[in-house]
Parts: sequence; structure tokens; C-alpha cells
Amino acid sequence: MNWKFSGSWQYQDRSRPTQYHFLDVLKKPIEIYVFVDPLCPECWSLEPYLKKLSIEYGRLFTIRPVLTGQLTNLHKDKFERPRELKDIWEKTASRTGMSCDGDLWIENPIHYPWLTSTAIKAAELQGKKAGKLFLRKAQELAFLQKQDISKEDVLIDCAQQSGLDMEEFQEDLYSHSAKKALQCDLKITKEMEVDYIPTMVFFNEADEEAGLKISGMYPYDIYVRVLKQMLQKEPLPAKKPKLIDFVSHFDFVGTKEIAVVYDWTVEEAEKEMKKLQLKQLVEKVPVKFGHFWQYVK
Repeated sequence: MNWKFSGSWQYQDRSRPTQYHFLDVLKKPIEIYVFVDPLCPECWSLEPYLKKLSIEYGRLFTIRPVLTGQLTNLHKDKFERPRELKDIWEKTASRTGMSCDGDLWIENPIHYPWLTSTAIKAAELQGKKAGKLFLRKAQELAFLQKQDISKEDVLIDCAQQSGLDMEEFQEDLYSHSAKKALQCDLKITKEMEVDYIPTMVFFNEADEEAGLKISGMYPYDIYVRVLKQMLQKEPLPAKKPKLIDFVSHFDFVGTKEIAVVYDWTVEEAEKEMKKLQLKQLVEKVPVKFGHFWQYVK
């Protein structure tokens, strides 16, 4: 397939939002390829926007994470020495509000990034949802807990925390199927000429040959504009869930993620979460930059 991308988008405000036929909702007309690397702090920082987009418009699209393999040779690049990687992570954390503890690269550096990516594809063999849960948990272990997510024992722990079938995961970790799935992602990355992460590519099933590619981080409203442009309709955003329902669904979320989803400042989000903490519904988890919140089951 030859991929075609438009270099820009046009956005027209419409006075009356479009109501969708139920078949449009069932079909989910848009597919979004999200090109990421589990060790990319910018990709980690995209999480709040993906959550909000899924909550407000998830009935209209599916997300397909694609691993780019762009950070598989971190230890070989002369310019990416540990202290420089630490600085990159922590500057990203300060800028985006999503904590990245750069001390990982000093205290417990990642040695085999390729194995992390293969493990994500092994998890994905148990279903798309399993793959996404594993990717998220791996990011949490790396960015927040300074774990070397290229070690087999850490990956196994990650799989357990993600609720995977452990026997199946351990069989798949070094399997041909997982390696082939990763190679497929790398091929898609090359074919779509993705040379920067994160990158999102929007496709409309009505036009399989044309897509719209956005590289880098943008304000949330830009992603909404692109989605609406691809739909050529003006859908209403879904109603946001109650805060406790949001936290219970995702189980472990950052203050920044809550602030983005609910259109609050970080201070407002902290205040609301403290109310849930007083009710013993959540536990506050301090991280190097800010806080995360654990739902109490």
C-alpha cells in the first residue's frame, strides 16, 4: 500500500454538531496509528491527551500503538550519554508535567531496549488491550520507579501487574511471533516515513490511501481539530465520567492526566484528589515531579 499524507489540515467551525447514526459509532470510522517508543519521554507525555481524546471521542476511533524502535541503540549513541539522557528526561518532565525520573540513567540504565519492545509485542499477542496495559505499566516502571524494563525479571513482574497469562507471556517473550510482530511495526514506521516520535497518523476507513500525519506534541485542541477534519463532521464530545469512576477505570493516574481530562489546573486537580484521599478512595503516590494516585480497591 502506498501511504499518502496531507501536510496540513483545514478546520471549519459549524454551528450545529452532527449526530451520528448508530452504525457509524459501531464501525468507528477513524483509525489512529500512534507511533511511540516505551523509553521516549515525549511519548509518555502524550498519555494525558490520549486519555482525554478517548473519553470524549473514543466512540469514533480506534488507536493502534506502533513501536518505532528508534531508541533501541541508546547505549551506542555517543551524544546520548547517561547524564544527557537524565537531563532530557527531567526537562521533559518539567515542561509537560508528566514525571520522568532521569536518575534511571545514572542508577539503573536500560541495557537492552529491543527486549522491552519485543515484550510489548509478546503481551499484545494476548490482545490489543493486554498490549496497551503492558506498555503503560512498563512506562510507569521506567519513568516513575527507575526500573530497567529490559531485564527479564522486571518484564515478568510487569506482565503480572498487567494481568497477563504468565505461562503464555513467558513462552512468547522470545518467540518468533513476537519478533515478527515487532518487525511489522518497524516496517510500518519506515513505510509511513515516521522519523520523529511521538507521531500520530489519522486514517478514515472511507479513504484507505490518505492519512494525516502529526509529528510531535501539540495542544489538545489540535488533535480534536484533526479528528473532526478527518470525519468531516462536528461530533459532540461525550460527557466526562465522575472523577472516581475515571480513577477506578485507569487504576493509577497522574495529577497532570486528571488536570488535562477535566480541564483543571494542576492545583485544582490536586485539590479534588485530596477529597477522594480523605474518603480513603485513593492513595497519593509521590514521584520525582508531582504526584500519581492509586485507586484503592
